[in-house]
Amino acid sequence: MTRSAALWVKSNFSFLEGASHPDELVATAHAQGHRALALTDRDGVYGLVRAHVEATKLGLPLICGAQVTIGDPDDLLGLAPEAPPDDDDGPEGADGPPPAAPRDRRGRPARSAIRTPPPGRPLLLLAPTRQAYGDLCRLLSRGRMACPKGHSRVRLADLAEHARELVALALDPDMLPALREPFAGRLYAAVARHRVAAEQPLEARVRAVADRLGVPLVACTEVLYHHRERRPLQDILTCTRLGLPISRAGAALRANAEHDLKTPQQLAELFRDDPAALARTLEVAERCGFSLADLRYRYPTGALPDGTSEAAWLRDLTLRGARDRYRGDVPPAVLAQLDRELDLIQELDYGGYFLTMWEIVQYCRSQQILCQGRGSAANSAVCFCLGITAIDPVRMDLLFERFISRERAEPPDIDLDIEHERREEVIQHVYQRYGRRRAAMVCTFIRYRPRSALRDVGKALGLPADLLDRAAKLQSAWGAEFDEPMLRGAGVDPQLPAHGHLLRLSRELLGFPRHAATHPGGFLLGHEPVDTLSPIEPAAMAGRTIVQWDKNDVEDLGLFKVDLLGLGALSQVRRCLDLIRAHHGRDLSMATIPAEDPDTYAMLGRADTVGVFQVESRAQMAMLPRLRPRTFYDLVIEVALVRPGPIQGDMVHPYLRRRSGEEPTVYPHPSLERVLAKTLGVPLFQEQVMRLAMLAADYTPGEADQLRRDMAAWRTPGRIEPHHDRIVERMANKGIDREFAERVFAQIRGFGEYGFPESHAASFALIAYATAWLRCHYPAAFTCALLNAQPMGFYHPSTIVADAQRHGVEVRPIDVQRSAWDCTLEQDPKDSSPAVRMGLRYIKGLGVLERAALENEPAPYASLDAFVRRTRLHAQALAALAEAGAFACFRLDRRAALWRVRGLAAHKDDSLALGDTMSPGAQQPLFRQLTLGEAVLWDYRRSHHSTRGHPLAEWRPALRALGILDAAAIARLRDGDLVDHVGAVTCRQRPPTAGGVTFYTLEDETGMLSLVVWANIFERHALLARTAQLLGVSGRVQRQHGVLHLIADTLWDPRRALE
Repeated sequence: MTRSAALWVKSNFSFLEGASHPDELVATAHAQGHRALALTDRDGVYGLVRAHVEATKLGLPLICGAQVTIGDPDDLLGLAPEAPPDDDDGPEGADGPPPAAPRDRRGRPARSAIRTPPPGRPLLLLAPTRQAYGDLCRLLSRGRMACPKGHSRVRLADLAEHARELVALALDPDMLPALREPFAGRLYAAVARHRVAAEQPLEARVRAVADRLGVPLVACTEVLYHHRERRPLQDILTCTRLGLPISRAGAALRANAEHDLKTPQQLAELFRDDPAALARTLEVAERCGFSLADLRYRYPTGALPDGTSEAAWLRDLTLRGARDRYRGDVPPAVLAQLDRELDLIQELDYGGYFLTMWEIVQYCRSQQILCQGRGSAANSAVCFCLGITAIDPVRMDLLFERFISRERAEPPDIDLDIEHERREEVIQHVYQRYGRRRAAMVCTFIRYRPRSALRDVGKALGLPADLLDRAAKLQSAWGAEFDEPMLRGAGVDPQLPAHGHLLRLSRELLGFPRHAATHPGGFLLGHEPVDTLSPIEPAAMAGRTIVQWDKNDVEDLGLFKVDLLGLGALSQVRRCLDLIRAHHGRDLSMATIPAEDPDTYAMLGRADTVGVFQVESRAQMAMLPRLRPRTFYDLVIEVALVRPGPIQGDMVHPYLRRRSGEEPTVYPHPSLERVLAKTLGVPLFQEQVMRLAMLAADYTPGEADQLRRDMAAWRTPGRIEPHHDRIVERMANKGIDREFAERVFAQIRGFGEYGFPESHAASFALIAYATAWLRCHYPAAFTCALLNAQPMGFYHPSTIVADAQRHGVEVRPIDVQRSAWDCTLEQDPKDSSPAVRMGLRYIKGLGVLERAALENEPAPYASLDAFVRRTRLHAQALAALAEAGAFACFRLDRRAALWRVRGLAAHKDDSLALGDTMSPGAQQPLFRQLTLGEAVLWDYRRSHHSTRGHPLAEWRPALRALGILDAAAIARLRDGDLVDHVGAVTCRQRPPTAGGVTFYTLEDETGMLSLVVWANIFERHALLARTAQLLGVSGRVQRQHGVLHLIADTLWDPRRALE
């Protein structure tokens, strides 16, 4: 029986080269009978953990390695980053931030002219030991940090420093002499065969040099896919990487389909003239006994007072915090809970993690940066007393095992929300505190979705750009499957060979990683240098670095991840509090906002929540009038209720009926009353499901937490069904109604999609209440802060402006004499209510460079001439300001201002004023004034909003003549009334739990209207339903429980109705 090991295997984590997932390669190697497989992705270990997980499951030895590119990093100077600009987090050199790169007019890094760098030479390095693996990671870090993002080069001379135990397989015979000494006894000459005639002279040279130097030969093939059917996809990836259509790729493509993972028998046939070289693959595999399971990770120890242990310091800080939280009188139940938690934290050696989070929170507070812990950490009394979270878990009776359990014995996960505008300060503090080698952000992988797959495959096939643009835009931005009717509507015909290739290859490409980006906030910290665990490389944002593993990889290896997440709502709150302090003289904080305010709850009950954190979506607005929150815990339930878990478990309507008194509160078993009492006998939270399992199915706390973990994997065969049998049968055996047990289990499946733990909902409810109170009592400050915190939330700035105006807030237009970059409040002496002045930030075409120019030369300006000369803005920026109406202060309408700035821009560097030579009367023609409707459209075109009105106001007389009602008129109709309506689409949602129903928010000049489109109506009008920005609808009014919807019967294009 032939035996062999595959030693040169590249997965799709050799970005845009490998054409198979790591687990596909491992599973195929196991099925074929290989003794081992070496994953040797190009300049990285990105896919190594995924391969390790699969190999461990199958019992196949996995060799950790990489294909290292040897060359001079200086060859890549000036080269553009390999990753496209959608990765917004990245580069830094090995010794600190690189020199300032050229910037475009918006302040973004300028894209260098595309050029092809000199090719590097590949070298395969394998890690036989833990020391060798650390050296490999450090070597890869060196290559990555010396080059632009997405590239790597390692100098041949640098190998000796990292070659202590690594095994090298040389593919280039010219490298063998230089490698013989640093890799003495661990160097092999690789003989690679792919049935290509051009390989024969190279193999002859390899054999000759190896024989002269006494280097043993080893057989291999370059594996790029697990099955030869993936060869066409590999060609497409090559074309995408090189930016070439397949018709021009020529010799850049692999010559044949011989880069599949061959069976040992096929390899024996391929190397039948040299069986010793093939047998030597087993020798190499036997040398490489290291596994990722051998990694030993220690979390860094924080700064400790002299002579104090980590556990003692954590206990001291916790008890101090408890005395502060409870004003010196700590309840016995809290002390007991703290003892229990601290004992388990010490037992599991997690103390350093909690001290790190405490230190970061202390830094935020010292810098007046708003932050708040959330997620399962809010179940911890220790986190509450350390000030990491703001929810008292003892008072709320939260389940600590949701956060940490002895049985699980894996790192806890603390998410810290930080106001997004200042999060970078905290990130840089962590780098400075721990050092660049002991702290790096976790990566995330940008993966192919339908839109990007269609575009890249289509470009490679040479299909027309307009066809690809239409087809891509009609696909869901986040969908995982193709919408074939939309593809046909875009002109893609599967019967045409080229279009058939497009669809088939695009489907194969879905889910492939395209490049590494930066996780929203995850940090990997280590007591030992992190670059001995995973290579570190530049991110796309200056000053940041990332490891080559994502959050799933980190969790699979049991490493600690610190999550520092940006939350726009906290930036909004901080800005709003600053405005209230400045304009109203009231000094508030998140902690001192008045609690349980009746006016705030009344506003929430009316679903008047545009801009209110977590409860501003269409679904939440529909739920608020039914729930009518009157207490903070009601708001906790509101935040959690509109989620797949309660919906799929059919728990929402029973809860609402019980809350309104339509049905009695009953408990399926007396023992469950304590668990279900606060939600009226209906389980709504993950913690309740876990407690149900403990009480009704005799789960231990750790087993209950394993149930929670398996919720997210219920689609994986074998993970959830054992829980089904145990929960349903044991609940039934205890006299609990089987139907109720089945509903609980259905909810467990729903939680796998997206279910809120109670602690998470409570943390979010705190911010929701704060933003609701601010909206209720300080609407102008709330609106101003919300506009300055954009982009965030559900609504476009135009909707925010219109909503504020409907609530009596005056919103003033952009004006260069009065507008700052951000929106501001203006106080008139005769009016106690401030007005919002729109900021220059909303003009499309202005960026960081224009902002700097304007702030360096602030208003007032004596004239338009003075403005142009002082700010020295370029012609495009001046035109943008003119089109936005920002020069009205100079008594110029938009057309006149456009004409004038074109002349002034040509002379902006002149030292003399141009007022006389360019006077309007002498040089400037007269233009027709814009109508109000035209001015509104110009506003939207240039600044995405208008303070002057809504675009539909101009159409209102014609719409009224056709009997088409506005939103305000529809709000007065009765249930069942038939109506026609036209509105601008501001929100379009199709939740997976809604059975194909699509929910819209339509807006006109009188307000907003919720529209429900059933699946059959959507399909009948699919193109219009998916793409229309202005939508006509005929349907009937549905008014239930104080909630109004328009149920669509027909969708139509309003422009045709008005022709």
